[in-house]
Amino acid sequence: DFATPRAVLTGHDYEITCAAICAELGLVISGSKEGPCLIHSMNGDLLRTLEDPEQLQGPENCLRPKLIQASREGHCVIYYENGLFCVFSVNGRLQATMETDDKIR
Repeated sequence: DFATPRAVLTGHDYEITCAAICAELGLVISGSKEGPCLIHSMNGDLLRTLEDPEQLQGPENCLRPKLIQASREGHCVIYYENGLFCVFSVNGRLQATMETDDKIR
């Protein structure tokens, strides 16, 4: 038997740098090199875009996501290249931010 894709997720204009699957909620969260993070359903529907924090928006402050993790409780933690952590709800609402000078891998 050959594996076939369950769904094709669209919406990013640049290469995907990180992704997380939350099977409990049926969600796929992905981040791209030069763009926002997106939330899709498991069958490929684009549900919402996770917007950058307002105080950091603008071309000179483009946030590049490096790591994403989703919880079964509906929280999404994103670590950006510049040392910023953001917590979003699955509804797309920014809940908290924190900056760090440490390099996270």
